[in-house]
Amino acid sequence: MSGIFERLKGDAAAEWRAYTNHAFVLGMGDGTLPEAAFRHYLVQDYLFLIQFARAYALGVTKADTLADMRACAAGLSAIVDVEMQLHVKLCGDWRITPEELESTSESRATIAYTRYVLEAGHRGDLLDLLCALSPCVIGYAEIGRDLAARQSSDAANPYAVWIEEYAGEAYQQVAQDARATLNRLAAENLTDARYPRLLELFRQATRLEADFWEMGMTGAD
Repeated sequence: MSGIFERLKGDAAAEWRAYTNHAFVLGMGDGTLPEAAFRHYLVQDYLFLIQFARAYALGVTKADTLADMRACAAGLSAIVDVEMQLHVKLCGDWRITPEELESTSESRATIAYTRYVLEAGHRGDLLDLLCALSPCVIGYAEIGRDLAARQSSDAANPYAVWIEEYAGEAYQQVAQDARATLNRLAAENLTDARYPRLLELFRQATRLEADFWEMGMTGAD
């Protein structure tokens, strides 16, 4: 599939591999990830989603057209109305209460990544913002799909629900829509002079994604 997302991913191949093949990801795939690491990640990911909902709300204000406003509003709704509800349910399955989610502070990795994305949006335009969002939004779909393909059918994986959520048709469509919007905006607004800045945004966001996995592994605050 052509477009700016594939170009960015190819030019940031080392960072992309470090993110999508992180030990945390591989541990979810084969079921060996320590449960304490996953529980820590789940709580921080809830806080992460709140900030990413704000990023999509910012996108509405950055949009130049009604179609782009609708695309950002759909992203906001996907997080607030669908993904966060599924996330709270998954946390409950792991004995994490809503009270625990609300009372926990953001880790340094959560703050670093989410504020980087928001700052990219405040300083730039909608293309900058969606470029910084894309490693998460589109990357999770790729990770979920790849892990689902690797899963053994005869092994009970405690992380199967997470994998199925991101490999499922609903989330794959969210990622496909995000990719289409990003590619369309780039086709309309990208110049050769601008590309290096977008690549640096993408690279840094991808590095921060890997740091978020690492936070889960180490339990760092």
